[in-house]
Amino acid sequence: MADSPDMANLLETDDPGFQHVLSCVFGIQDHESRTYLVLLDNPGSTVAELADVLDRDRSNVNRSLTTLMEKGLAGRQRRLLDPGGYVYQYTATPLPEAKEMLHSALDAWAETVHERIDEFGPGA
Repeated sequence: MADSPDMANLLETDDPGFQHVLSCVFGIQDHESRTYLVLLDNPGSTVAELADVLDRDRSNVNRSLTTLMEKGLAGRQRRLLDPGGYVYQYTATPLPEAKEMLHSALDAWAETVHERIDEFGPGA
C-alpha cells in the first residue's frame, strides 16, 4: 500500500470510480489497476493471456503484475507443463480483501490527518 495516498488527486474528483480509487490509494498507475480488474475476471491467467485481453505488450503486463504482487493485489502460482517446463498463473486478490485493504489504507491516512489537525496551534 502507498505510504501516503494521492489524496489530492482523489479529492479533486467529484465521483471517482473504483479503478481511480485503487490507483490513488495504492499509488499505482491506471494500467496497473486495469490489469487488476481484468485479472479479477480471469483468475489463473498467464502473462500471455493477460497481454491478449489487455492489448498490451507482455513485458508491460509482467511489470504491472510485479507491481500488483508488491502491493498485495495479486499472487502467482507455478504450473508444470506436460512436455516439461512451467508457466506462472496469476490471480487477483479477492475483491472483498482488496476493499478491506483500501479501507485500512484510507483509515490510516485519515488518522494521520486528524493527528496533524490536533497538533496544530499555539504551543504545538
